Amino acid sequence: MNDSLTPQAKDFLNQTIPLFINGTWLSSECGNTTDIIDPSSGQTIATVSSGDEKDVNLAVETADKAFRSWSKLSPEERAEHLNKLADKLQSEAKTLAQLEALDVGKAFVNADGFDIPFGIDCVRYYADLAVKADYGASLDLEDMDARIHRAPYGVCGFIFPWNFPFDLFMWNVMPALAAGNTVVIKPAELTPLTSLYVCKLAEEAGIPAGVINVVVGAGRKVGTPLIEHPKTRRISFTGSSGVGKQIASMCGQRPIPCKLELGGKGAAVVFDDADLDNAVTQLAGAITLNTGQVCCTATRWLIQENLYDAFVEKVTSKLKSTVIGPGIDPKTEMGPVVSQAQQDTVLDYLDKGLTQGATAVLDGGKVDVEGHDGGYYVAPYLLTGSPENICFQEEIFGPAAFLVKFKDEEEALELVNSLEYGLANSVFSEDLERCNRVAEQMVAGNSWINAHNVFAYGLPYGGINMSGVGGGVNCPETFYDYLRDLTIARPLV
Repeated sequence: MNDSLTPQAKDFLNQTIPLFINGTWLSSECGNTTDIIDPSSGQTIATVSSGDEKDVNLAVETADKAFRSWSKLSPEERAEHLNKLADKLQSEAKTLAQLEALDVGKAFVNADGFDIPFGIDCVRYYADLAVKADYGASLDLEDMDARIHRAPYGVCGFIFPWNFPFDLFMWNVMPALAAGNTVVIKPAELTPLTSLYVCKLAEEAGIPAGVINVVVGAGRKVGTPLIEHPKTRRISFTGSSGVGKQIASMCGQRPIPCKLELGGKGAAVVFDDADLDNAVTQLAGAITLNTGQVCCTATRWLIQENLYDAFVEKVTSKLKSTVIGPGIDPKTEMGPVVSQAQQDTVLDYLDKGLTQGATAVLDGGKVDVEGHDGGYYVAPYLLTGSPENICFQEEIFGPAAFLVKFKDEEEALELVNSLEYGLANSVFSEDLERCNRVAEQMVAGNSWINAHNVFAYGLPYGGINMSGVGGGVNCPETFYDYLRDLTIARPLV
């Protein structure tokens, strides 16, 4: 085991980690376990219990019982609980960052410098919002005393992927808890460690039993029964567009509300008057952050023809200098992709793109890191060619981008809006009037100016079309999404 790990991280990993249900650590009913692999080495770093429908049923029944008391707490009381949890998370931020880096393979500097502190801020943001929120509204109707009362739904189910386990836990679950709901969570099988460690800290912080429950397991064994359980009142899914459509259909059969945060194929439009150094820094950082495994990142780079050559020269130089290594190493700037399967997928896209006629602007692909032969490393690669190429059309989820020249604003917008995705795009130019004009015409949930991957609490983030539906994250709308409207009326005549 890595000698740099905190004692807490070592102790946590040195066990078969159980499921967390009703404030208790339980082995799965079926007795199955899953080995957790470090993507930097291909070695097993932990073993966790893997559940099935029986564990989900217990978790949902437990959460439903806990809802009866959690929902009756005042917003101030719930906020107090959440702030105590935030304090515990803060006290073990380094351990959380190490577990996230080991589990996902992401660079520790990113986990420690952004993921963990930003996720902790989420807890405090929604704790504060819960106290300030408006839980009702009067209706000005003739001859009637009428109002809307906002109440929590009950048990909310969460299914999220492996690329940002800690932040996706915080962004999705905290507004639901703050609004008075209880939760059952299915983290990704590949990366459940920080989700389970949050449960440990929640227990220590005094979060009441049954309010937070985590069941690790396969989608068909855990995700499906969670969606179909009659006491699950709401589902939130983050992941691929294909699976999202299946989950939306399942929720529609019941029917229950479903929030979907799905895939993307973000475009960055770089005009010839852009700050070249900034555009290069932002876009190189976009595909190396989390090794490109970011749904909203920019992977279609549309460069105005007069700037194209200078941009390519600078961005390839910057990407070539990226320090690739194990995520837990503080010197690493980009770690491996999360698994052998993901490495195969990213490399397969490179082969298909070249076969379809693309040209390599920057050669990349599988790379060996000394001392870590079993790791799933991929060096950044850049392709150029026809917008009909598969690498322009489809989400790769790795350190790759596809470059296309454009002549004018109209052509750039046509390229941006040519796909069914609609998550996040960006525009780079010194002409802010043009930036805002272009940003408004991009068909997506988010348009960013002279930057990419822009997040802040209070700044809504969500997708449209094949990139999702239903409330987004990180803003007051997310909180109110977990409250249902109840109309109360009394005739006066």
